[in-house]
Amino acid sequence: MIKVIASDMDGTLLGDDHKPAPETLAAVKKACDAGIRFMIATGRNFPGAMAELKDAELVCDYIVGSGAEVRNPQQEVVVTHPISIELCRAIYEEIRDYPLSVTFCTDGYDYKIGTPEEIEESLMLQMQLFFSNLPREELAKSETYRRIKKSTRSMSDMDELEAAGVPVYKLFLYSEDKAMLDEMNTRLQRNKDIAVASSFPTNLEITDVKAQKGPVLKEYIESLGYTMDEVMVLGDSLNDLSMISMDFGATVAMANADPEVKSAAKYITKSNTEFGVAYAIEELLKRQESPCHQE
Repeated sequence: MIKVIASDMDGTLLGDDHKPAPETLAAVKKACDAGIRFMIATGRNFPGAMAELKDAELVCDYIVGSGAEVRNPQQEVVVTHPISIELCRAIYEEIRDYPLSVTFCTDGYDYKIGTPEEIEESLMLQMQLFFSNLPREELAKSETYRRIKKSTRSMSDMDELEAAGVPVYKLFLYSEDKAMLDEMNTRLQRNKDIAVASSFPTNLEITDVKAQKGPVLKEYIESLGYTMDEVMVLGDSLNDLSMISMDFGATVAMANADPEVKSAAKYITKSNTEFGVAYAIEELLKRQESPCHQE
């Protein structure tokens, strides 16, 4: 019997417009009314997640920053797995010679080290990850771009980040040079204190090794009294693989998911543009309402 549903956001719960569709929200509400606990599990930080969910009227738990922070339904922080400043420095020294801007993500602002040109290019690449169908001139005029730019702080070096005294949850790297990202990924994977994943082919996401969606979800649901077989997870990208590859009761990949995620999943649902989360929830509820599946 599934008692918890944990869903990724971008490419999963959200459509290509990065908003939750009414059909999806109706299915989530139906699951909650049936006594199922709903959780968000996203690479976004909490403000970034709430920017898209603020009007959704969801009552849920939040695993954000790919597992770096957990919040309860009252939006109170209950778990954190930040990257230490020493580890941030070690990672930065490993990648600083590559021609891109590094983003240090916190629970509030994003901090970037780089030249003004590199930082501006990084912001545009970040926008293009989410809105690949829009030309740059339109992206620069969008509300999302203004929000991201407003929440970004530029720095000249790591000393400024340390002086800010904020917990770093994730490092984001963006580049259209996929060969360079592959090279960086290979180098970074040697450090066993970090986890390296991606949401898109053109980015890398670096967290503390303890900050991965799957292990953090397992730890959190068990602290609430649930077991792994009572959990359904949904995702699409490689930063969801730590959830999809674990032995939760139902692991569901979207039809638009990365092939590796699909291969690891127990089930495949429809795509995010076809309300795949809603479809999976409806199928789950039908199954659990069937007399032969009642506890």
